[in-house]
Amino acid sequence: MKILLVIMLICFLSLFFSALSAPSADHNWWCNQTSYPETCRYYMSQGSPNFSSTQRTEFLNMAVHVTMDQALVALNHTKSLGSKCLNAREEAAWSDCIKFYESTILQLNQTLNLNTKSTAFDIQTWLSAALTNLHTCRTGFIELNVTNNILPVLMSNNVSKLISNTLDINNPSTMEETHLGGLPSWLSTPDQRLLQSSLQHSDLVVAQDGSGNFRTIKEALSASLRRKDSRRFVIHIKSGVYHEYIEVTIQMKNIMLVGDGLSNTIISGSRSHGGGYSTFNSATAKVIGNGFIARGITFRNSAGPQNSQAVALISTSDCSVFYNCGFQGYQDTLFVHSQRQFYQKCHIYGTVDVIFGNAAVVLQNCIIHARRPVAGGGIVITAQGRTDPNQNTGISIHNCRVVADEDLVPVLSHQKAYLGRPWEQYSRTVYLQTFLDSLVHPEGWMEWKNDHYKSRTLYYGEYKNYGPGSSTQARVKWPGYQVITDLKEAEKFSVANFIGGQSWLPNTGVPFTAGLLP
Repeated sequence: MKILLVIMLICFLSLFFSALSAPSADHNWWCNQTSYPETCRYYMSQGSPNFSSTQRTEFLNMAVHVTMDQALVALNHTKSLGSKCLNAREEAAWSDCIKFYESTILQLNQTLNLNTKSTAFDIQTWLSAALTNLHTCRTGFIELNVTNNILPVLMSNNVSKLISNTLDINNPSTMEETHLGGLPSWLSTPDQRLLQSSLQHSDLVVAQDGSGNFRTIKEALSASLRRKDSRRFVIHIKSGVYHEYIEVTIQMKNIMLVGDGLSNTIISGSRSHGGGYSTFNSATAKVIGNGFIARGITFRNSAGPQNSQAVALISTSDCSVFYNCGFQGYQDTLFVHSQRQFYQKCHIYGTVDVIFGNAAVVLQNCIIHARRPVAGGGIVITAQGRTDPNQNTGISIHNCRVVADEDLVPVLSHQKAYLGRPWEQYSRTVYLQTFLDSLVHPEGWMEWKNDHYKSRTLYYGEYKNYGPGSSTQARVKWPGYQVITDLKEAEKFSVANFIGGQSWLPNTGVPFTAGLLP
């Protein structure tokens, strides 16, 4: 009887306090749970002054609508600043920002689309990408050294703060439980056999000798826009070195590029920061359209180590896959910009910040080749750019190999490599069950230009790596670095958990390992 009374009392108190909390869950109550409560209160009170609900989803929906409204205002304002650009470099950075704001609006709109079977995990991915877009917009002005004219005016809005607040509201603590939802609406029907039979089922063929439909990849991509459905569209690129800059635009969803092998089909460019381009625009290949797949192709930037940032490929494509591909460059070879990405059996070559960006990305069974840098230069494998602690982004390197390329071997006695450095405050990178050769410096990780503060807010981890460079005895003693010993902690960065791979990778046909070995 006493136990029954206790249970009844607990139930009553629970209902009582819930009733008490309901009226107080107005916009002030919710805004106090965000990173920028004053910004939240100002805009939310204008949008819905009488809001009151204990339902997180209701407040999130209103917050995204308010953020969308401000992003549209910011886009129109940005467009109006074009005539005020003082030179070609500033105009280039401004033009990129228009694209980034447009992409941010699309990401926000996607979270509001009732026809999209989105989960909290999906929404956190899209909001993370929206915030990354605005950061890249600002970075372009900084890189091109044109920060004193329109940039302060362009960035005078509060859109970044509003997006950060929506990341807070979306309850990231539920990510692991909610990432196995339905497929995004733009994904095509299952095409598991495409990786085995794509050459026989190509929609278009590119061949430099004229034996295909087109001689250039750019022409084939343009032709793909004339298709009448959203199914997977396969472009076969025959052997050859294609000296062109390609862009899989946002309208080009579910595109698959298939080469004749990474040693045979090569897409090559040479743009670089040293040549006057921003990092984003130095890319030989830009992949933006969602659901992209590449197989058997090498993406190359031949600018050389002396020209600073020179990207081989940048991907902002959600649920993108690269299988048996190569990425050749020196500084900033592979720009994993945003959203969910997966790399399987790829070869990545470079010197400084070889793999960088702010996607949620897993590299599995890949080989990372450290190249010889310029005299006095260094080698850093990753530079992850998470700017907000609630972004579900990071670089996970699983069952890969980190080795010295042929040109580096002769100088290994005085040229070591670092596993990563924190590009942004909440940088997150892990190496899981990966072979680390003797080129890896005993300390393992490098600070970002003597910025000691980032070493406290980052998350860097190593789990059961092996090889002559894998010892953690002399690793950095940063608060944010840890040797992971718990399988459950390591599993957070697996294909299944970190990018929700079991909900979309089977649809692509690419082989993958969902979890980790104990």
